[in-house]
Amino acid sequence: MTRRPIATASMAVAMSAALLAQGAGRLPSPAGTAATEVGGKYDNSGAEPVYKGGKWVEITYGRPIKRGRDLFGGSGENYGKAVNPDAPVWRAGANVSTQLKTEVPLVINGKEIPAGSYTMFIDLKPNNWTLILSAWPVQTRYDPNNKTAVFGAYGYTPDKDVVRAPMMLGTLPWSIDQLTWAFTDMSDAGGKLTIMWDKTVASVPFKVRS
Repeated sequence: MTRRPIATASMAVAMSAALLAQGAGRLPSPAGTAATEVGGKYDNSGAEPVYKGGKWVEITYGRPIKRGRDLFGGSGENYGKAVNPDAPVWRAGANVSTQLKTEVPLVINGKEIPAGSYTMFIDLKPNNWTLILSAWPVQTRYDPNNKTAVFGAYGYTPDKDVVRAPMMLGTLPWSIDQLTWAFTDMSDAGGKLTIMWDKTVASVPFKVRS
């Protein structure tokens, strides 16, 4: 699988400009990648074992830092506004849209997801998070006139949803300062798509369709 690096609407243009202005400097929300490889086998015929025939599943996303915020505070319609002030759903990262790229079909919430690339969002409600896989294409720079692709979650509409899945929420025994996506409880049969930030962890199980 080719790996590519992967702000409110009112801030998106300014944020993009700030990132460009920093040039080679350190970005406030660096790009992150979580990846796993399934279905292969180790070839022990050489001097060192080599894993062959595997298929990649990868999440690319921006990694915001907590920076003292109450990330998932508030109630009702104000819940989670610290991380998602005015987009219809949360990009579950920073900067451009979070993406799931898979070389193998997956099954999420009972629905088979063909191999390919998908945008990922989270519908945030108190004690009720929903993971969304969508067919919306991605803008690499915010263009409010581009109605055919999304930047982060701006411009998102549910008509391109591929699947929605309830997330299992939990509390970590420590605080994670920088948002982290991970593949957890993995085997060749599947695992969980897991997001962790501050003391909140949320996950969705998936199966690998061979």
